[in-house]
Parts: sequence; structure tokens; C-alpha cells
Amino acid sequence: MGKLNQNKVDHIVQIILRDYEDSKYINHTDLYNQPDKKAIIDIVEKLLKVLYPGYYSDKVYKIYSLRNNMSAAIEDIIFHLNKQIMIVLRYCFPFTEMSASELEEKAENMTFNFMEKIPQIREYLETDIQAAYDGDPAAESKAEIILSYPGLYAISIYRIAHELSLIGVPMIPRVMSEYAHSTTGIDIHPGAVIGKYFFIDHGTGVVIGETTVIGDHAKIYQGVTLGGLSTKGGQNLKGVKRHPTIKDNVTIYSGSSILGGDTIIEEDVVIGGNTFVTESVAKGTRVTVKAQELQFK
Repeated sequence: MGKLNQNKVDHIVQIILRDYEDSKYINHTDLYNQPDKKAIIDIVEKLLKVLYPGYYSDKVYKIYSLRNNMSAAIEDIIFHLNKQIMIVLRYCFPFTEMSASELEEKAENMTFNFMEKIPQIREYLETDIQAAYDGDPAAESKAEIILSYPGLYAISIYRIAHELSLIGVPMIPRVMSEYAHSTTGIDIHPGAVIGKYFFIDHGTGVVIGETTVIGDHAKIYQGVTLGGLSTKGGQNLKGVKRHPTIKDNVTIYSGSSILGGDTIIEEDVVIGGNTFVTESVAKGTRVTVKAQELQFK
């Protein structure tokens, strides 16, 4: 291959550099004051070590040193999480109007409020592990679930992101949930409300929207969408209940879509595979698609 024409290279460089000079939002180049996506992901991985000591740790700690090592890990998370919350508060409206001292106090309060929720998150995750073990005959042990199930991994990060969302931390919860999405193929918005004993089996292609509410002992399979009927209203729909409510003891099989903020799936309902549900379903109902005809030629 011949040598590139340097004049053309220089011309292309100049074209692109000039494009940075207008007011497009993607030209925002305040690099040092932007949230650090890599640092937020690192916080997620450190939090998983705290949630599951002995499973996500870099090494196996002896019993007598576990306490000291985990103390150091928790303090490290507090420092880095506080730093990233401070950055996003400074970066995101309406916090941009606050003074430096107000932002510092706000970030510190948010950090401590979240860290105090760690025991509660662990309590919920214990029930999620139990639900996975009880609901999957292929599971050899709970350790296997913790170490290898993408559903539990996504739920773990969701539970972290959800608590941050509840206390009003902007942007960081969504970065965390999208990290889980890119890693597992499971998309759970941090604003969704999900009860105990939640099990996602297989998981790939699952979508759970922002205003979804899910009760206890829910089980869903791959390809399930809990979504909105339409997003044509755009930002005008912000804050509106757009996604369904799933009550206790509901099972939703693969490929099903349940849509709409007014759609309520009552207790003990079974939603069959490849169904499309846009209206409420009464307690104890089984929803299925009439058998399709197979043709062999």
C-alpha cells in the first residue's frame, strides 16, 4: 500500500477540528469536570466485593484479617463515591446553582445515606439468591449462582443503582445500570421498584422500564419486556407511570411483552411465552397464545 497523501490528511484533520468550534452539545470538552465513567464502574466492582465478601475479593482473606481488609475497602468506596457524587452534582442541573460548600455537604450526605443502605441491599440479595436456587433445577449451589448467573449480577448492580437513585444522585445510577446492561444483556432501569425474591432466569434481552413496579417472588425469563406503550410524548412523559405493575408470585415466560402504565398483573398470574399484554390481568390467570400451526414441507 502506498504512502498516504499528507495534504489530504492535514485537510481532514482541519475539517474535523473546525467542527468542534460550534455550539453542538457533543462538543462539550470540559474534560476535568465531567463524571468519570471508568471510576464509577470501578466503584461498582468494589461494592460487589463488599456485598459478597469472599466471592468478589481479590484474594481469600483469613477470618482474623477479613474485618480489617473490608474496613479498608469500605473506606475506599466512601472516598471515591463521594468524589464522583460531588462531580455529578456540580455537572448536573439543578445542583449547578449551589455553592461549593453546599455541594460538598450534599455529596457527603448522599454518600453516607447510601452506605448505610448496604445491609438492606445485602438482605434483599440474600432473598434473590434463594429465589434463583429454588427456581432453577440446574443450579448446583448458591455459590454457583453468585459466581456465574448473569441475572443475579444484573440484579445486584440494579439494587446498588436503585438506592442511589432513591436518594437523588443523578447520572451515576444510570451509568451503573448501563454497565450491567452491556455486560449481561439485561436492562433494568434504576428507577424501577423490585421486591424481594426476584429471579431472572437466563436473562438475555430482558428490559425493565423506569416506572415498573414488581412485587415479591417474581420470576421472569429471557427476552421479557416490561415497557411503555409509546414514547411519542418524549420529555412530556417524564414522571408519568409508563410501565406495568407486576404483583406477587407472577411468572413471565420468555419473549413476552407487558406494556403500559395502567397495566396491572395481579398476584399468582402466569404469562406464557411470546405473549403481548397491554391490559390488566386478574389474579390467578394463565395467559397463553393459542397454539400456532407448524407446517412441514
